[in-house]
Amino acid sequence: MNVQAHDAAVNSPGQAANGGKPRRVLFVAYAFPPVGGVSVQRVTKFIKYLPEFGWTSSVLTVANPSVPLFDETLAKEIPADTLIRRARTLEPGYGLKSAVAKSEAAADSGMAAKAIGSARNAARKAFNIVMQPDPQILWRPHALREGLKLLSEQHHDAIVATGPPFSSLMLGVTLSKRSGVPLAVDFRDEWTMMTYWENKHFGRYESFVQKRMQAHVLKAANLVLGTTPSTASELKTLVASSQGHADVDYIYNGFDASDYPRALSSVGRIDYGAGTNLFRMSFAGTLWNVTPIGPVVDGIIAFSRNHPALAEKLELVIAGRRTGPQEAELDRLKSTPVKLIRLPFVAHKEAIGLMCQSDALLLINAELPNAERLINAKSFEYMAARRPIFVVAPKGDLWQLLDGIPGTLTARPGDTQQIAANLATAMTRWQEAQARTNTDSSNDWDLSKFERRHLAGRLAGMLDKLVHAGVK
Repeated sequence: MNVQAHDAAVNSPGQAANGGKPRRVLFVAYAFPPVGGVSVQRVTKFIKYLPEFGWTSSVLTVANPSVPLFDETLAKEIPADTLIRRARTLEPGYGLKSAVAKSEAAADSGMAAKAIGSARNAARKAFNIVMQPDPQILWRPHALREGLKLLSEQHHDAIVATGPPFSSLMLGVTLSKRSGVPLAVDFRDEWTMMTYWENKHFGRYESFVQKRMQAHVLKAANLVLGTTPSTASELKTLVASSQGHADVDYIYNGFDASDYPRALSSVGRIDYGAGTNLFRMSFAGTLWNVTPIGPVVDGIIAFSRNHPALAEKLELVIAGRRTGPQEAELDRLKSTPVKLIRLPFVAHKEAIGLMCQSDALLLINAELPNAERLINAKSFEYMAARRPIFVVAPKGDLWQLLDGIPGTLTARPGDTQQIAANLATAMTRWQEAQARTNTDSSNDWDLSKFERRHLAGRLAGMLDKLVHAGVK
């Protein structure tokens, strides 16, 4: 398959070609309900809609996930005939794992603090060296046993291993080789971006090992998937350099239309204590070094100096997990008249509600190597909420995706003055819209190619091709 966009609807022949009996795919997915967060959405929605295209699903996932977030609501979307096997991981709990791997330097400059910081950094380095490619490798022993057992008990036509964690892709390779079932590997993020993850810092040895592991996966896979055309192009190059022969394609992250109210304009606004007659800009997700709030804070401070009256009407809502440095960045807004609302992680349904209650939605990416290829998974849900999107990210795929979407404003992270100017533009537009009596219909753009049902159909078509190829 080529990596050019092909957005026509997919009609999967899977069920008809299999004598009327649905085919079955095994998803190897560490991130699966009740785990929360945006990473869970992709597999959950595939499983929800694949039966419409002739595929039923099994899932190999973790019994005791070492993760920071949980969302019980997503489990309700899994079809009843989905086979789910949960294998225990030997990982420590997330709190202990995070504390051991913590890389932040101690704020105190005393001798004791320096000694603790040095010991912590040494422990973190040792932890990263041993846990290759990631701590979830400790899930592998029990997961491999349960996966092979499931494959022996139930016929499967394909395996889809999704990562991160990228140890799941390596597990998928072993399951495929031992069972003869063809393998698709799904890169929700680029493996090379893992060095920027929270609590991760790779030296030369770790980088060498990671590249070898990725090459091993790419050489063994029959189908390789990215989430954007650019990442698929990069993966195609890596497959060739790994002496692999896999087809390479992409499937965007998308949105589920059934998650949204029929009439978006009827969604009531929650008052967080600052009143409802404010311009609400919201961010739903995790703030960390890949999605840093600092450039936005810089822009807001500059905006507040230039437009103090407008700044008094700005409400910034941040919902989700935040690292310590990101909380400190938000604290700088205390010097401005902006109303800052900090919410904890909220369930997916509540996050959708917040999006629909907002006047603008904030997307952030750091200026990091290859970050121009990043398209945040929430971008599609933001579009589906049909609210103006405020982008602070490197110029690249994300800018291109949102080009032409009404109300979108873009700025690079280092361009503080442009961020401030975009805030003034967004709020001026909001004030003008409030003064109008007619309804603005500028949000009637076609997003059907990003709907989860359509994207599941694309996956089904790729899996059908994989089965037809007779790969053993």
